[in-house]
Amino acid sequence: MAQASPIRGFNDDVLKESVRDFWNADPCGARYLQDGDDFEAHARTRYELEPYIHEFAGFARSAGQRVLEVGVGMGADYLEWLKAGARVSGVDFSSASVERAKHRCEMAGYEPDLRVCDAEHLPFPDNTFDIVYSYGVMHHSPDTPQCIREARRVLRPGGALRIMIYHHLSLTGLMLWLRYGFLRGKSVRRSVHDHLESPGTKSYTRKEARSMLQGFDQIKFQQVFSPGDLLLNEPSARFQNFTYRII
Repeated sequence: MAQASPIRGFNDDVLKESVRDFWNADPCGARYLQDGDDFEAHARTRYELEPYIHEFAGFARSAGQRVLEVGVGMGADYLEWLKAGARVSGVDFSSASVERAKHRCEMAGYEPDLRVCDAEHLPFPDNTFDIVYSYGVMHHSPDTPQCIREARRVLRPGGALRIMIYHHLSLTGLMLWLRYGFLRGKSVRRSVHDHLESPGTKSYTRKEARSMLQGFDQIKFQQVFSPGDLLLNEPSARFQNFTYRII
């Protein structure tokens, strides 16, 4: 499978540990918790910023289906699968995220099937799931095509893969390039790789994404621009100073 040109200078094993450390220190969306257990506030903010998630995931149509979520984070989407009656398993590379997701589900009265694992090596047999869902996760793996191959392996014939990965070019990528790359000779891809969330983050053109999805039938793309990405999100810790807030 083809992919975007690799960024040189990082050993995959070292990069994976850096990715794990990043998300253990700051689980995705943790800044939207108004206190340690206010998962309602987290979910409310998530779906206000990205209201298209529900329709894309298809929670309401999943009752009785066998679902795998790759990269559960703090479990907002995972809980929606449970509420809808899906038979859902979930994985994440971050143990801190899995612990929060478990706590979230238990507080809501559910017994989750969650485990810590690497999306490049899923601990499930072939042809297990009706749906594999992964929202904003696989572009953080050193080997995104391998994540997709693993998702395909565990899908049953006729199953659906629903993934969100970052688009190249994007306004976020261009902003990072202006801040970190323009005067330093870095490309947009390198600026995203070094400075967007965890180390090694990648973005893909539609052509690159289609190449990674070779072998799938009925491929559909939806490119979404959300002003919330730029204007409504609470900045992460490194973008909290006065200058960044004005920008």
